[in-house]
Amino acid sequence: MKLLKNPQTRRNFVIRTIKRFNETGGVMDRARTGRPVSITTVKMRKVVRSRVWRNPQRSIRKMAKELKISRGSLQTIVKRDLGLSLFKKRKVHFLSDKIKTKRLSRSKVLHTRFAAQGLDQVLFSDEKLFTVEQAFNRQNDRILSKSTSTIPDEYRYVKRVQKPLLLMVWTGVSSVGRTPLVFVPAGVKINAATYKELILQPIVKDQMMFENQPFIFQQDGAPAHTANSTQEWLRTNIPDFISKVEWPPSSPDLNPLDFSVWSILESSACSKSHNSIESLKQSLTREWEKIPQEMLRTAVWAVPGRLKAVIKKKGGYIE
Repeated sequence: MKLLKNPQTRRNFVIRTIKRFNETGGVMDRARTGRPVSITTVKMRKVVRSRVWRNPQRSIRKMAKELKISRGSLQTIVKRDLGLSLFKKRKVHFLSDKIKTKRLSRSKVLHTRFAAQGLDQVLFSDEKLFTVEQAFNRQNDRILSKSTSTIPDEYRYVKRVQKPLLLMVWTGVSSVGRTPLVFVPAGVKINAATYKELILQPIVKDQMMFENQPFIFQQDGAPAHTANSTQEWLRTNIPDFISKVEWPPSSPDLNPLDFSVWSILESSACSKSHNSIESLKQSLTREWEKIPQEMLRTAVWAVPGRLKAVIKKKGGYIE
């Protein structure tokens, strides 16, 4: 009964152990009922682990066929026993070692700058090319139906044409507001001159969302933005801006419009195809006004965390 005096030993455990010894002559577990494991064995787990380690892009279906086991058994081994999950590849901008070095050094400077000055006075800007075609997300767009034959064509298919009508759109967002959408006229090429004429002069220079307080203007490294004449115009007419040697190159993952806002607008404004550019403009304008400011604020406030992620990855990919 010395075991019972040990606070770590339960009385019931001792009684069951004594009973098992009296009945079987030992303290080992009794034989279990049910069919013994024949597929998801330790040996099979080692084989699967080895194959995945050599090539993590292996198809579950093909590997199951090679190992002559069911797809369900292989998925059990992969998910339950090995703790692995499937992840999709992502399309990203090419980052050379030189670009990574610039992303790292400039992200450090920007993170320090935003920490000191805050984000409420930063106006992020970007352009995007829209089409009159219906937006389509291969991952998320699904249809509930008993079979494909019962799905109407207008829901089943997303139609594409060879040369759809295009519309270039510019806008700016901050944690406190947004600019109107600027629709670039068809046939107009955005260069330094048209950029100043259509966007900087009428929209950015006289921006009132900051209530006459100084603000910081952000733009990416497009040629029209980095032109010497554009940079000089900004120095003369804008309270403060992130110059072409300050914004990290190849960094759509740091602009809230690129990593969040544009996709929100496109999914709602282009949920159906449009018959004309004018119809597309009306839809974009209507849906742009519907986006809650809180959603834009959340996207803007995510920038410092993304800058920290770039720094942690030493200028590499963060998505």
